[in-house]
Formats: sequence, C-alpha cells, structure tokens
Amino acid sequence: MEVDNEEEEVPHLLDLNTRGRVDDGHQLRSSDSLFPGLIDDVAMDCLALACPSDYTSLSCINSRFNKLVKNGDLYGWRKHLGIKEHWVYLVCDLKGWEAFDPLRKLWMTLPKMPCDECFHHADKESLAVGNELLVFGREMFDFAIWKYNSTCKSWAKCQGMNLPRCLFGSGSFGSIAIVAGGSDINGNVLDSAELYDSSLGTWETLPKMTTPRRLCSGFFMDGKFYVIGGMLSSTVSLTCGEEYNFETRKWRKIEGMYPYANRAAQAPPLVAVVDNELYAVEYLSNLVKRYDKGKNMWNILGRLPLRADSSNGWGLAFKACGEELLVVGGQKGPNGEAIVLNACSPKFGMRNGALDWKFLGVKEHVGVFVYNCAVMGCCL
Repeated sequence: MEVDNEEEEVPHLLDLNTRGRVDDGHQLRSSDSLFPGLIDDVAMDCLALACPSDYTSLSCINSRFNKLVKNGDLYGWRKHLGIKEHWVYLVCDLKGWEAFDPLRKLWMTLPKMPCDECFHHADKESLAVGNELLVFGREMFDFAIWKYNSTCKSWAKCQGMNLPRCLFGSGSFGSIAIVAGGSDINGNVLDSAELYDSSLGTWETLPKMTTPRRLCSGFFMDGKFYVIGGMLSSTVSLTCGEEYNFETRKWRKIEGMYPYANRAAQAPPLVAVVDNELYAVEYLSNLVKRYDKGKNMWNILGRLPLRADSSNGWGLAFKACGEELLVVGGQKGPNGEAIVLNACSPKFGMRNGALDWKFLGVKEHVGVFVYNCAVMGCCL
C-alpha cells in the first residue's frame, strides 16, 4: 500500500527498538513491553483501536504507553492505520470548553484556557485544524489566538496572523486551514486571506480575494477553498461566492452562489460540506438545502430538528461530522434548558422524503445558546 511522505515518517514511533524483539542487541524484558506477552507492533495496533476517551484509564498500563500518548506517536500511528474519529468541541457558557465523543456518548471538560479576562468575556470564533482547536478573540489591546492541543491536552498561545482580524470566514482540511475576509482592529472590511499550517504553526498570506467581505463563511470542497456570503459594509450584503484554486493561486468570483443574503443582525451563512457536497441552513425558514454545483442553485432537502429563526441563526451550530450533518442547538425541556446534538446522513438518512435526524447527545443546565462549536476530524 502506498502512503505519502508524511505517513512514511510515522512508523518512527515504533522506533524499532520498540517494535522489534531486541533493544541494542539485548532481549526486551516483559516489563519493557507495551503489553506483556505481545510484540510491540501487535500491541501498537491494539492500542490504536482503543478509543482516545479511554486513554486516561489506560495510562496505568505503563510509562511507555503514557509517553506514546503525550508525544503524539500513538495518534500518528492511528493516522497511519487510517483510523479516524470526530469529536465535537463547544462552549455554551463562560465555564469553558467541552468535548463530546459521539461514538461513546461521553462529555469531557477541557482545561481552563489561561487567557486574560478581556479575551474570556469577548466574542470569539473557533476552528479545528489537525489536532488543534484554535480560538480567536480579543485581548485588551489586540486580537489574540489560543490553541488547544488534543494530543497533550493543554492550551498555548498561537502565533498571530500576518493581519489580525475578526468576523472572517474559515475552513480546514487536514492540517491546514484558511481564514478569509473579516474586519481588522479598526473595523475595516478585508479582502485578504491567510493559510495556517498546524504542523508548523505558521501563517502564510494568500492572494487577495476579488471582494472584501465580513460575516462570511468558508469551506473546502473538491480540493478548493470557498468563501460565500457576508457583507461589504454595514448596509451592503453579498450574494456572490469566491473559489480559491491552489494550483493557479487565483480567486474566481461566482455570482449568485449564496442568494440568501445575511444582514448585519444575522449570523454568517450556516454551511457544511459532506462528501464534497455543500449544504446550508436557510434559518428564516428552518430549511436545509443542498447546492447544485452545475446549476449554481439550491434545492430543499428537509427541515432542521431545531429552530434557527428565533435568533437570526445565532446560537446554533451546523457542521459536518464525518459523513453526517450535525446540528447543535438549545431547547427547553422538562428538566430545564439544554444543548442537544442531532445528526443525519444526507445520503442515507432520508425517510418519506424528509431528513431523518437522530439524537446524539444532550448537555443539560448550560443554557440554550451555542457560542462556539468546532468538529475535529483528525485521527484522534
């Protein structure tokens, strides 16, 4: 089986001092093994199949297993084997970030972000890229970015953009992400874009877009990056989209790509890409629509399981989670307010011509507003 250069470098984690049966010419003692009685390459495959939410419990195996987790080697081996999971990261109150494992139906509380009070209380934006969760906000005198590393489970300050901004469109693919448009520290609407490489922790300035825009949305599809919707000014909404081609390093404007123009008081377009197909929520009607690339038009697919119209699209998350569409929002029930997660496969999740949403999980007593949400789709 052929693998790219990145994956070829992964097997160093077996070192093959650990993978083989000898270490510097000496037979390994059973206490040196990851699993007594198993050679390390077999033990590694077994550990790779374990759920990451169980790593804390499994850490009692021995110090070598702990080291494999903390230095990222076990995650790299999971990637090499093609094991992929998707975790949902969200914040619904000022207590901080939570992570939800859809497979195990488990909630986990992230460590408290060591930011200042200004950043803690300010509006924030988020993005998952590689094994990092990026949180964008504002400190006392400037914009700032904090990143949570899911491998070592800790927060650190992220290198700032070349041109710091807020209210931008963004999307990620593997270890890279792009932010486009937005507003600078003085409120100027931007036409610039930057690429973030999580493996290097660096930002690269891309060619300028054809149109400045803020409150827009971004996504990857068919190997290209797109940005749609948004506003040119506080009164001028945009219905066009733009496509960035990595080979030509040029932007192409697509007229009428997003006809549901968002106003200043409305949320940016709620969009998600599953299997290279684009879906969006028309939150005034609570409808889910699918984009027809050939005809440059939208077709009704079904209804949301939660209302999006009551808050002009704010407080609701619409994301891709593997091969499914994910909706995260609040609702009031017999036990009070709660955040509910629902998912649906747009390809197979249809019943009687309507989307068949399935319940994934609930977080109670946290209000009904989702401030930030990101789905990490790496080999966790």
